[in-house]
Amino acid sequence: MNAQSPRVLVVGWPSFIHGEATAGDVLAMEAVAGELTGAGVEHEMAWSPVFRPGQLTLEDADPARYSHLVFACGPLSGPAIEELHQRFAACRRVAIGVSVIDPADPAAAGFHTILARDSPGELPTGDLAGGPRPALMPVAGVIQVGEQREYSGRGRHQTVSQSLASWLPGCGCALLPLETRLDSRDWRLSSTPAELESILSRVDLVITMRMHGLVLALKHGVPALAVDPVAAGAKVSAQARAWDWPAVVTPGPGGTVDAGVLDRWRDWCLSEAGRRTAQRAAESPPSSPVGSLSRALGLTGKPETRETRES
Repeated sequence: MNAQSPRVLVVGWPSFIHGEATAGDVLAMEAVAGELTGAGVEHEMAWSPVFRPGQLTLEDADPARYSHLVFACGPLSGPAIEELHQRFAACRRVAIGVSVIDPADPAAAGFHTILARDSPGELPTGDLAGGPRPALMPVAGVIQVGEQREYSGRGRHQTVSQSLASWLPGCGCALLPLETRLDSRDWRLSSTPAELESILSRVDLVITMRMHGLVLALKHGVPALAVDPVAAGAKVSAQARAWDWPAVVTPGPGGTVDAGVLDRWRDWCLSEAGRRTAQRAAESPPSSPVGSLSRALGLTGKPETRETRES
């Protein structure tokens, strides 16, 4: 590789098979690649096969193909980086947007140039992840449920969950796992209904196998893609009818849920029509039996009985 035709390999912690791929790491590598593209410099990026299967890996990246190696983001420490220096010894090695903990560490000292975000005795610079804002995605809260024994024989919870697990990663939404279960001891769960509703009211879509995920979403005018895990439908489908809400899916003959059906309802929920329908549902919720409680208890008027309800 001669000096007239540089080729750069961009790496970082997401390049190592046992490394950790954080959003900041990936954004930093992409920022470096973007800068090189703008400068007309030929380059490639190496990724862990666990994180991005099918992409160029460090193992497959031939050092002889590159004039430079750029390491982006993260701390300069550890044997994995030291091995990079050995393997790419013939390349000019630059680290950028990194944290230098000990300049004498072989992982740091092996670079020809370090453009650090923080280093002892130097003023910090902005992190590479703080660059241009991307186009934002809709945010979907996801509420799943395990087996419900009361629906023994009709429950399709496992196959429905598997269908969702296959569909969710490419559904085009930023996914937020949620739980309707409350626990005052675990900060990862809401401790009060108001906490959960505060979250649900702020997402663009709720994808839920639980009945109350549907009800609480519509209560706040948020579209819900309801997936009933019970064959032929049960309480999730019943509440969808009560709220006059169309976006409800039931398992097919094999207990699975069709990805194409999920796609169509997701698109509808995120459309203007879906948002308007959810807002109308919030403005005109269905009546509940709570208003009849006093009569049923015999506290006011004539106690309500099965006969008076059916008459």
